[in-house]
Amino acid sequence: MITSNTAPVARRCLVVSPEFTVLTGRGPFAGTDMPPDALAVAFGFGTIDAPATLSLVGAASAEALASEDTGATRIVLLIAPSGLERIGAITRPENDERLDFHLSSEMRAIALSLRDCDRTGEAGDIYRSAKAIELLCETWVALDAGRLIPVAGDSDLSLADSRRLLEARRLIDEQWGQKLSLHGIAACCGLNREKLTRGFRKMFACSVAEALAERRLSEASRMLVTTDLPVSSIGYENGYLNNASFARAFGRRFGVSPSDYRAARIAA
Repeated sequence: MITSNTAPVARRCLVVSPEFTVLTGRGPFAGTDMPPDALAVAFGFGTIDAPATLSLVGAASAEALASEDTGATRIVLLIAPSGLERIGAITRPENDERLDFHLSSEMRAIALSLRDCDRTGEAGDIYRSAKAIELLCETWVALDAGRLIPVAGDSDLSLADSRRLLEARRLIDEQWGQKLSLHGIAACCGLNREKLTRGFRKMFACSVAEALAERRLSEASRMLVTTDLPVSSIGYENGYLNNASFARAFGRRFGVSPSDYRAARIAA
């Protein structure tokens, strides 16, 4: 059963299930009916002085986090351990632990669609519930796969440079289909090439070229299974100027040729 209070969108409590409650707004959320032994996942959307973040908080501090007034709109997911078991989650914070990560552009888009939903009544609750479940599942897929980037308090990167590097990653995530170059990305984000190269590897544990190739090859693998386009066309649409270079890159990433990948997935 899905229920919600009648508070304005700026402060909303949505009970998706007895194991899962979603809070949206500034807080505090006094009197929130917490799921048993719930831990919290808080999504902050960033300000001029700080990047967007995702914080995992153990059960000992989850209620206190839900009661805070941060001065800015955010989303807090309260999830019981049994709910995490349902989605196959492996990683979780200790009882008194807090883990802070940078919020990826894909997860930020899901969170914003949940935060900014203006539908009312049951239709709105169903939509918000679906987005909250999607956000919860994507959080733990990324967490268990080690794809979330920790906010490193002891890093020698300045806050300004960290924000520029996050913008570089967002540029790759959102404009991967365009002709992106190291020089062009650096210029768009206000970094020189050396700082972009060094800082990107430090923050994301890969090079700019590796991140761009991963994004393009992931899209290519999806298109191989979901479209009837020729392999050469799929390679070209994902930034590879000839079929040989696409096949080499795809083989290094997936261990098989694009044609064999398509045949295996369709036959499965």
